[in-house]
Amino acid sequence: MAYSEEQIKDLLKEVVDPNTNDNLINDRSIKSISIKDNDIDIKVLLSYPAKSQLNGIKDLIAAQIQKALPKINLNIEVDFKITSHAAQKGIALIPGVKNIIAVASGKGGVGKSTTAVNLALALSAEGARVGILDADIYGPSQPQMLGIFTKPESKDGKSMEPIMAHNIQAMSIGFLVDTETPMVWRGPMVTSTLEQLLKETRWDNLDYLVVDLPPGTGDIQLTLSQKVPVTGAIIVTTPQDIALIDARRGLKMFEKVNIPIIGIVENMAIHTCSKCGNEEHIFGSGGAEKMCRDYGVSLLGSLPLDIKIREQSDNGNPTVVAEPESSAAKTYKKIARLTAIKVSKLAQDYSNKFPNIVIQKT
Repeated sequence: MAYSEEQIKDLLKEVVDPNTNDNLINDRSIKSISIKDNDIDIKVLLSYPAKSQLNGIKDLIAAQIQKALPKINLNIEVDFKITSHAAQKGIALIPGVKNIIAVASGKGGVGKSTTAVNLALALSAEGARVGILDADIYGPSQPQMLGIFTKPESKDGKSMEPIMAHNIQAMSIGFLVDTETPMVWRGPMVTSTLEQLLKETRWDNLDYLVVDLPPGTGDIQLTLSQKVPVTGAIIVTTPQDIALIDARRGLKMFEKVNIPIIGIVENMAIHTCSKCGNEEHIFGSGGAEKMCRDYGVSLLGSLPLDIKIREQSDNGNPTVVAEPESSAAKTYKKIARLTAIKVSKLAQDYSNKFPNIVIQKT
């Protein structure tokens, strides 16, 4: 019996990617369908890192097609490819970096840096090449969270090599100064340092660079929006009313400078007593969901107030690598996949597709 490509496509329309909640045809994930006699080869190319999801999606495809066509020989390949996406107009991409994701908060103490490092590690765990830039010049925390206590090397005397930790590339002012040295600098010096850390680091073929911003809406955030090609921003908050007020300011700031909001992460959403198991919403509940509805953005995930998350970050072994199968780690990985999916749906960057035109006098 002969099968047509349209028949196979109709069957694939019934296969829903559990991460995008859309079928593989609408997602444009089908790379090719090859039919020869009783053999059917299907190649699927996802637009987001999904190392932990490949076998599951392959099984969904196989179940759907074999249910309708039980006698065919089926070969399915599922992989992913991450592309560059457009940033603010007129800002050149950073060499070696496809996409930059800013992680911000309106105020301090909401777990932004913990979210940033676990997001980076989760993207890496799903198969992406990832870096993290600690942009908090006054209070760098990534050296402690990644357990890095060495200085970066320079091979040419002009640039720095990122330091590897837990399979991600990292750079921070904290690698270059003593931990007890205060950064008593004015705004211009701080923003200049940020640009140097970003542009003078030899990032090695990154799919994503996660930028851990300082809290607030000051000089560094302004520099980022004007001089750094940011693909999108994530806002971190707690359910607390005062945190949400500041988070809204941060969101509006990114909107004004035309940086897409990828979504919101809610920290400290619920606390479960380790003694009795009683659950409490210590900082309130529902605030982040309401903020998402008000601004038409996505809630990427909610994380608990959990002593383990804090202890693991303090010990330089964040949750995603310390307990990769824990509930919190799975939430971070889901947030990472949703983030990557949101990025994949943004406009692509085609600047490297066109040749440079050089006019020379002869």
